[in-house]
Amino acid sequence: MTSSTIRPPAVGTVLDVVSFEVEAGKVREFSKATQTADVVHTDAGAAAAAGYSSIPATPTHVVVAGHHRDQKQFVETLGLAIERVVVGSVEWHYSRPLLVGDRLTGTRRVVDDSTREGKRGGTMRLLTLETEWVDATGDSAVTQREVLIERGER
Repeated sequence: MTSSTIRPPAVGTVLDVVSFEVEAGKVREFSKATQTADVVHTDAGAAAAAGYSSIPATPTHVVVAGHHRDQKQFVETLGLAIERVVVGSVEWHYSRPLLVGDRLTGTRRVVDDSTREGKRGGTMRLLTLETEWVDATGDSAVTQREVLIERGER
């Protein structure tokens, strides 16, 4: 399926809802992978000394949700030709630090779906998605916004 053969979901459509726990092992893995030098992300004593009640996650930790999502269904629902998709941008806005032991639930929605002419010719589809991550009490922890770009067919 391609974007020309499927009707894309309307702005506001919920694409998925996923939950996961912020785990110490995953925080360590992200710290190593991103070469995070601050030991508050790997040492409980350092985290406590810095005023945290638990080890804080690294800033991009919610990308772990990709392991809990049905990516094939996501691509089909949006009518994307995955071979032509690139990530345009990703940003995170934190209401509070994410801590080991937090249980997060994210609701991902379509917030914009538009097309425009590319600089090298051809039409590009720009799809903006937003995931609101809430904790076990329902309070917002972080909002993730991402822009996907589907290049036009050649």
